[in-house]
Amino acid sequence: MQIFINTYGTYLHVKDEMFEIRVRESKQEKFKTNHIAAHKITSFVVSKGAAITTDAIALALKHNIDIVVVENDGHPMGRFWHSKLGSTTKIRKQQLEASLNQEGLKWVKNWISDKLTNQSEYLLDLAKHREKLREDLQTKAKKIDEYKLRVQELQGDKVQDVAEMLRAMEGNAGRVYFEGLSTAIPKEYTFEGRSFRPAKDAFNAMLNYAYGILYSRVERSLMLAGLDPYVGFMHRDDYNMKSLVFDFIEPYRIYAERCVFGMFSTKKVNKAFFNEITGGVSLNQEGKPVLVEQFVKYLDQDHIRYLGRNQSRSNAMQMDAHKFANSLIGKA
Repeated sequence: MQIFINTYGTYLHVKDEMFEIRVRESKQEKFKTNHIAAHKITSFVVSKGAAITTDAIALALKHNIDIVVVENDGHPMGRFWHSKLGSTTKIRKQQLEASLNQEGLKWVKNWISDKLTNQSEYLLDLAKHREKLREDLQTKAKKIDEYKLRVQELQGDKVQDVAEMLRAMEGNAGRVYFEGLSTAIPKEYTFEGRSFRPAKDAFNAMLNYAYGILYSRVERSLMLAGLDPYVGFMHRDDYNMKSLVFDFIEPYRIYAERCVFGMFSTKKVNKAFFNEITGGVSLNQEGKPVLVEQFVKYLDQDHIRYLGRNQSRSNAMQMDAHKFANSLIGKA
């Protein structure tokens, strides 16, 4: 399981070789204490304002449990992770080489194409149950398919040869996609396109937080597969930028989008989940646990059909990371 710690003043330490989490939600209440065995945990996601002992960090490292520290909006700041590589160093060498040739371009086109396929299919799914919006959503889905075809037709020796066109096609498709979501969401939550930090509306505030959870999951999947999160193919190699995370995440953004949109459309969201902040809107301490519960269940407990088997979405993503790593070193 993945443990989220987002209550200010929470204390994580070790007692009797188990993690002990102590939390007090108000000064008037006594501490509530939970004990969890290490083998039941895959990772901790910790917001600012919590205390963690070095014994807890050491126990986590011993059991291959990563501890992710996140901003208030869910965006990962950093993590505690063991110092061993996830696999052979040859994978990272081949990853760097692929980032400079046609193989890297092939992967980028695949990831973006899969992302646009997901967007188009979701709009068509929404159209099935929205008669008044059906034609418009179907038209938008067709437009996204046209952008996907243009992505697939791009030719070059490396990503940099066609990077601007790739970004343009991806960006144009994204604008069409989120216009479609905005028309289909309950009227009190309509929004004007994507907004980031800060979010301008409730939908983007919740989606940004879900993306933050997904970023940490993707980074972990890549590291377990022996890949370097910093050596990307499409995104810029800026200082301390985990470029491969932003490349690899693209086909899986749909997980966050479907889950969050579904929460709005099934009335599992209310306005008490959000606070007005300078320049925008933020998900508050009442809303975060609701999203976390829904999204973690969506990733880890709900199953999809993948490669002929029923798999959780998290397992499918991890399998894809291993498949990508193996392809780099010539394994089927």
